[in-house]
Amino acid sequence: MMTAQMLFIAFFGLAAVWFGIVVFRTFSMVRSALALLFSQTALGAMFLSMQVEFLGVLQIMMMATEMSIMAIFMVMFMMDPGGLGEMDMTHQKRLSLGAGLVAFIAAVAVAVFVDWGPVTGTPPDAAQQTVDLGLELLGRSMLIFETAGITILTAMIAATAVAIQPVKRNGKP
Repeated sequence: MMTAQMLFIAFFGLAAVWFGIVVFRTFSMVRSALALLFSQTALGAMFLSMQVEFLGVLQIMMMATEMSIMAIFMVMFMMDPGGLGEMDMTHQKRLSLGAGLVAFIAAVAVAVFVDWGPVTGTPPDAAQQTVDLGLELLGRSMLIFETAGITILTAMIAATAVAIQPVKRNGKP
């Protein structure tokens, strides 16, 4: 069982990285959004492979909604959403490659050299994990999530309001 679980985790991890690369290799903003959706869905599948059902389903549901909205807004507001024209999705290539390399080395160093403490003998079942996550979200993190949600909603409404042209009635705006 552990071997199959590790294979699924490795497969979905590689898929997430591959689709993350595809995000920057395509000329289309819509295809880029879909690649990002697939990358984040692969992360959700990794959660499911690790038997963290609530986080896995939540990740997949949130990313499906978010990337769908993003693709719709791109089609509405982009000059060339289909990517028919040549468009370079990368900017400041040397700086971004250097920053990516530094971040990769830092992540590997943290993963290898940090004392993570003892590995739990038996993880709690799915119901207990959901209860623990709910207590965390409704406890000290609730204000952060509520503030983030209101901020995102406000930004979406503002972006839509700015994009809509006023209706002219009787020659008056």
